[in-house]
Amino acid sequence: MNGPPTAPGSGTALLTDRYELTMVAAALADGTADRHCVFELFARRLPDGRRYGVVAGTGRLLEALDAFRFGPADLELLAHVVDPATLDWLRDYRFTGDVDGYPEGELYFPGSPILTVTGTFADAVILETLALSIYNHDCAIASAAARMVSAAAGRPMIEMGSRRTHEEAAVAAARAAYLAGFSATSNLAAGQRHGIPTAGTAAHAWILLHDDEISAFRSQVASMGTGTTLLVDTIDIRQGIENAIAAAGTDLFAIRIDSGDLGELARQAREQLDGLGATGTKIVLSGDLDEYALASLRAEPVDSYGVGTSVVTGSGAPTGGMVYKLVEVDGRPVAKRSASKESKGGRKSALRRYKPTGTAVEEVVFLAEHPLPAGPHDAVLPVPMVRGGKVVPEAVDLEGARERLRAALVSVPWEGLKLSRGEPAIPTTFHLEVSR
Repeated sequence: MNGPPTAPGSGTALLTDRYELTMVAAALADGTADRHCVFELFARRLPDGRRYGVVAGTGRLLEALDAFRFGPADLELLAHVVDPATLDWLRDYRFTGDVDGYPEGELYFPGSPILTVTGTFADAVILETLALSIYNHDCAIASAAARMVSAAAGRPMIEMGSRRTHEEAAVAAARAAYLAGFSATSNLAAGQRHGIPTAGTAAHAWILLHDDEISAFRSQVASMGTGTTLLVDTIDIRQGIENAIAAAGTDLFAIRIDSGDLGELARQAREQLDGLGATGTKIVLSGDLDEYALASLRAEPVDSYGVGTSVVTGSGAPTGGMVYKLVEVDGRPVAKRSASKESKGGRKSALRRYKPTGTAVEEVVFLAEHPLPAGPHDAVLPVPMVRGGKVVPEAVDLEGARERLRAALVSVPWEGLKLSRGEPAIPTTFHLEVSR
């Protein structure tokens, strides 16, 4: 597994908040550090206007967990944060607990127990910030990307938002978008780390570098062949298309339009290309596209899309709103009772009920120690991810996650796939009476 780059001699352990370590220090001092605890990661609600969420980030979390070690440089820094006894504990820290959760590519809804971490208090609480930072980002990106894939109605999409976000967030966003069904990314680091196909040819600067547009096109074709994509909107799109076919011939793979009234321009471009004999030349659109713009282009003669800013920023919902809460101590349910930030006590599991036709109708959350009988069309959702500190190999499967999400979206009731505001696609029901 290829994790994120870190400083020499360091793992991922400092990708956390200071109060995680001060809590560990206090727990070690008062004897509560070894109490058996269960933490759950979940979203109290979906982002405004969303009907479902997509689980993403599991593979990245498990990679980061494997590298969660405190090296000498980390401990030197922390000498000013915690006491010597805690430093000794951190020096030997290895997560030895269990992790269960919804597999990547599964859908989630309000209250879904997406991730369950079991271990000692010190073992599990120290992972809070790491788990939340990964899941909040990746679930938000994947959820937005899945809406875009649905709106694109089967047309391929390239993720190209690297220049619109943090350099490491760009790699994570490319992974989440690929999981959601994007076909490729422009980000080479994402290709290296996650095996995602990469794509890209030239920007407007390439055209402006040359004395005229046709010279730029001829040079690009000479270097990359007719299988390239020529960017035709630098000066005048109609002339750009003529120059593109003059430079590459009618076997040119594609043209790209990055500005203007994209629907109208796509129609005009298709007519012009066909008139020039380039009936097989594809049309790629890019430029501030989001799921709503993609839906509006569904009837236009477009072959694929490039999407940047909207996908890497979660299309207006850049975080999943996840929380990580302690729900059980030594087998006793515990819960936060704040009216605005309530959590439900006890270790939980969940199953999803389906019609015989395969349409999902309900998510049912129940106490794990009191499982509900599953019907012939029900599916229990959480799966083992870590046992005794060891990652379950089957829990990390990006290609499998893509297939899982495709199947999950097919099961969503039709109205749940609408882009308009509304209730979650299926309701969540809680069977937690035993805890009361």
